[in-house]
Amino acid sequence: MDDGILLIDKPAGMTSFGVVARVRRVLSQQTGKKVKVGHTGTLDPFATGLMIIVVGKECKNASTYSKLDKVYEATIHLGQTSTTGDIEGELTNISDLIPAETKIKDVLKKFAGEITQQPPIYSAIKINGQRAYKLARKGEEIEMPTRQVTIHGLDLIDYTYPEIKIRAHVSSGTYIRSLAGDIGNTLKVGAYCSQLRRTQINKWHIDQAKLLIDMGIVD
Repeated sequence: MDDGILLIDKPAGMTSFGVVARVRRVLSQQTGKKVKVGHTGTLDPFATGLMIIVVGKECKNASTYSKLDKVYEATIHLGQTSTTGDIEGELTNISDLIPAETKIKDVLKKFAGEITQQPPIYSAIKINGQRAYKLARKGEEIEMPTRQVTIHGLDLIDYTYPEIKIRAHVSSGTYIRSLAGDIGNTLKVGAYCSQLRRTQINKWHIDQAKLLIDMGIVD
């Protein structure tokens, strides 16, 4: 392709930059020239789902796509916390209390609308010019700035202790890992995000996305 967007279904275990690098390599091979490729918002390595990849001249519009609302399906594991907010971090047991489903529904309602959120220290946000996750890996103490985000919708899909499955329609800049942790804190049992899948970005849906293998990318 020349200029435009590609919708990619990112696999688990790969960084967003890794997806971009692989797509760039394939498109450059297909066209016989170096192709400019970028992404419009990262997905954590453990996460899967929709990425909008910009190609060629469309790269200049990347920030426009990154500001769009998004929909995620997430699994929240209760009773433990994680240093990274996800399955890849160091886990700590907090509580074996089993919240009632009615309690969980009540807590989810509290997060609807505009909320104040503190992004995870293991994130790509820059602190004094450096990525927060790089500082965290060095063991440095980081004070992450809070931000206002909007939760347009937060629905309970399933609850089978210790896992809650939710669907979250959120504004750009919302961290589902932070949301999972905040839900765990409110329930007073601790929680982390064990699975995360982005299913929609504005009008674009995961059903429209290609797997990397569809593009001949197998590594």
